[in-house]
Amino acid sequence: MNPVRREPPNEAVLTGVGTVDVLTTLVRGQKLPVFSAAGLPHLELAVQIAAQAACGGEPFAVVFAGMGLTHADTGFVREGLAARSAARELVLLLNTADDPVIERLLTPRLALTVAEHLAFTEGRHVLVVMTDMTAYAEALREVSAARGEIPARRAYPGYLYSDLASLYERCGRIRGRPGSVTILPVLTMPAGDITHPVPDLTGYITEGQIVLTAEAQAAGTYPPVDPLASLSRLMRKGTGVGRTRADHPAVAAQLIAALARSRQVRELADLIGRSALSPTDLRHLDLEDAFRHRFLAQGTDENRSLDDSLDRAWEVLLTLPRSQLGMLPADLLDAHAPPQDQEAR
Repeated sequence: MNPVRREPPNEAVLTGVGTVDVLTTLVRGQKLPVFSAAGLPHLELAVQIAAQAACGGEPFAVVFAGMGLTHADTGFVREGLAARSAARELVLLLNTADDPVIERLLTPRLALTVAEHLAFTEGRHVLVVMTDMTAYAEALREVSAARGEIPARRAYPGYLYSDLASLYERCGRIRGRPGSVTILPVLTMPAGDITHPVPDLTGYITEGQIVLTAEAQAAGTYPPVDPLASLSRLMRKGTGVGRTRADHPAVAAQLIAALARSRQVRELADLIGRSALSPTDLRHLDLEDAFRHRFLAQGTDENRSLDDSLDRAWEVLLTLPRSQLGMLPADLLDAHAPPQDQEAR
């Protein structure tokens, strides 16, 4: 896409997943990867987002590209996206693990070509979900070795960065045309190593990341997102007045700050014991529990509205005394805090 004709992304794609919509908002024309690891429900999350995503009633379509999937996974994808298919809003390209490797290299390119046609010829907003990009990179490594090319880091070809960029950079909006292409690539980090070449290079190209963690998964929480490791660099462009809700940016910033403090308090409690903490520190521990159970936890088929998600975020934040909510304007606090609220000092 010609950089001169690119239109800056400034409108949200709502996924129906509360933690994504509130804390790492996906913006039309953005590329936002999901970093996961073996055993985590990244495929479930990818299918849920593909099934629920919407653009406020505007013409919309989903292109789902699966690479290196098992036959059980392909059945799960087809079943999970049946409703979207019936609505004629789905293009499905599935490459199984026993298919030829060269087809795995073609799958994302075919998906993006179809998405560009739907977006820039038919005027739709298109979400492209690509899973698993690690399987794609391994296929690229296998083909490179067969060609006798000189290997680079961990035997991947030296052009892995430019090859990934040639895929990820096909998203965006074109000035003067109504459609958009938004990319949500999913990749598994071998042994959970975020410095592995595939997540490492992906992070250089894309505009943030959604990180899934085994710790949240072990606690029985779905989706097991780590909010402090996740980031959407274009979130500020697509949220706020006239786009999502006026209080959205402030609530998201305050919730992240409160969770960061809660994590520090939890580490302190492990060192000195819970009994040595101040009343305010104890409220931060309560906030962490409320965040996990009231805000983060969600059903795999639950399509949560943005208003509901933001209201839940307010409930979590009001676990803290008002003195700890310094990033929220006073008028917002007055509108949401109960009048009988007494601060712990």
